[in-house]
Amino acid sequence: MAIVHVTDQSFATDVESTGTVIVDFWAPWCAPCKMIAPVLEEIDQEVGDKLKIAKLNVDENPASATKYGIMGIPTLLLFKDGKPVEKIVGFQPKEKLMATIGKYL
Repeated sequence: MAIVHVTDQSFATDVESTGTVIVDFWAPWCAPCKMIAPVLEEIDQEVGDKLKIAKLNVDENPASATKYGIMGIPTLLLFKDGKPVEKIVGFQPKEKLMATIGKYL
């Protein structure tokens, strides 16, 4: 499944639905955010349709970041059936992310 870019307006439709979704709260000026992007692309290739990966630019979409208490970036928020179940703050290696994500697939 391709990585999708979400906005404050599309967040409910794209994220708060059924299934497993991980949201990458990021900003273009954030170096660790740039480091995690290829890791998320690899995960997307490996897990396919079992996981939806969404990216939300916090500079352009502050309401969703505020709603979920995002204080630093990158922050990954994992949703299961519309409810947040895990929060991962900062850059993490692929193996650690997969260990966390795998519990919900």
